[in-house]
Amino acid sequence: MKRYIVHRLLQGVVLLFLVAAIVFFLGRLTGNPVDLMLPEGSPPEDRVAMTQALGLDGSLLHQFLIFIGNALHGDLGMSIRMREPTVDVFFSRLPNTLAIIPWAILFAVAVGIPLGVVAALNRGNIVDRAAGAVAVLGIATPSFWLGVVLIFVFSVQLGWLPSGRMGGPDHYVLPVITLGSFLIAGFMRLVRSSMLDVMGGEFVKLARIKGLSEAAVVWKHCLRNALIPVLTLWGVFVGNLITGAIVTETVFAWPGIGRLTYEAVIYRDFPLLQAIIILKAMLILSINLAVDILYAYVDPRIRLA
Repeated sequence: MKRYIVHRLLQGVVLLFLVAAIVFFLGRLTGNPVDLMLPEGSPPEDRVAMTQALGLDGSLLHQFLIFIGNALHGDLGMSIRMREPTVDVFFSRLPNTLAIIPWAILFAVAVGIPLGVVAALNRGNIVDRAAGAVAVLGIATPSFWLGVVLIFVFSVQLGWLPSGRMGGPDHYVLPVITLGSFLIAGFMRLVRSSMLDVMGGEFVKLARIKGLSEAAVVWKHCLRNALIPVLTLWGVFVGNLITGAIVTETVFAWPGIGRLTYEAVIYRDFPLLQAIIILKAMLILSINLAVDILYAYVDPRIRLA
């Protein structure tokens, strides 16, 4: 287990370096932030002075080496637009994103897992096909379109819910549905296929021979074992939520790290964009490592070496 953890940590370091390199060089393709910060017709000396002040006067390789050197000391730079440390800006917005992610997961689990069980119990009939249609619809529907439709129906037409921004419990409903809807399809398909494998197992036959009710066999014995593959992909699901929050938070003007990422791209705030992507990558890698370790303890057939 220790060797496995060390191996995964080393893999994480390599991945973080690659992520840092990719986001550093691709971020520069969006343009020069000086163009947005200076008014049109500014004298060339003002442009040169601001370029030097922002540390953009050197070559890309030189800027990258400086960035990596500072990052190794825990310094991910200052936000060009906010003039604050990027790490502080990230963690000031992170709680707002974490406020909706657990509810989005709960929504997806509450809908997706029972739907997968029902589809498995009714394999091949109209119920299974209807559940499959829901899964396909959930995968194919863009989050930004779903969010706009929900706003139009429930905020503009019916006036039941607020259209955006952070507030009371009613402000959470539409963002949570939008963010969690694409996970429903993943939970449903995974639980369905896993249930079909488990339902033919010897322990299920033994449970029926003992006289257990069909509900107990399905929801206690079958579902418990069918959820092991779901646990394996739990880190992937959470990572999808973190990245999917960019669109959802932009649509609903939710002040989280997703909207912060969008703002960093729009304003060409290179240091802030780099810090957000790197810290997100660290968060996702940590979640995946924790899930892999937990998986070894949940399933006694698995032993990580």
